Amino acid sequence: MKQFKRLIIPYFIWAVVILLIPLFLIALYAVTKEGNEVLTVTFTWGNFAKFLEATYLNVILKSFWLGLLTTVICLVLGYPLAYMISKFPEKVQSMLILLVTIPMWINMLLRTYAWMNLLSDNGIINHLLSMIGLGPVSMMYTDFSVMIGLVCNFMPFMIIPIHTSLTKMDKSLIEAAYDLGANKIQTFWKVIWKLSLPGVVNGIMMVFLLAISSFVIPKLLGGGQYMLIGNLIESQFISVGDWNFGSAISLILAVIILIFMGLMKRMDKQDE
Repeated sequence: MKQFKRLIIPYFIWAVVILLIPLFLIALYAVTKEGNEVLTVTFTWGNFAKFLEATYLNVILKSFWLGLLTTVICLVLGYPLAYMISKFPEKVQSMLILLVTIPMWINMLLRTYAWMNLLSDNGIINHLLSMIGLGPVSMMYTDFSVMIGLVCNFMPFMIIPIHTSLTKMDKSLIEAAYDLGANKIQTFWKVIWKLSLPGVVNGIMMVFLLAISSFVIPKLLGGGQYMLIGNLIESQFISVGDWNFGSAISLILAVIILIFMGLMKRMDKQDE
């Protein structure tokens, strides 16, 4: 076995170069002042203090609100769909899950541009609404358009883990619940829901974290008027050029994500 341990060396070097060095640079930029040279580094906590200004706190609150709303909608719509898929034979399930994942094969940018065409004033949806006398309706650059983009792009990340938990469920426990006199609602809440919680937790984590850090969807479907935390980080690095503040925001977001993941994992363990 010792001779095979050497095979991990290239992967270890790759991980250091791709993961650890960039993380170290982000952390270094976050705690230093702008315009530092290698030999004259000046440390500061001002980049983190700047984030406490009302403008930036509103950005993170807006991001968390949209992320929470996206997660709730994906859970409400995704769980029944995953449950229905799990009721089909295995071959049919594979085909249905393939249909769920096919949109993920297309670049997110292209999918977002497709929604821009659908939701625009001259888009297909408005044409259909006009045909039945309900349109046209201005849907672009609103909370609705951003929410549609977030939900449709991240829905598979909710459906797939829930479906995986449902398919791994011991079906004899459901039969036992019915034998003991439980009705369908009691069986679902006491057995099916409890056993599917690991998938629900994983789906909530993935959708929420992707939603709050997204910047392409709010930028395109929001018409540039939506400044979420992902857009704020992008603007600091690309438009403003303040890498130090952008790195500080990235670290803050990383800490928030780690705290959220820890809370969700703890909730999952308490429900077991």
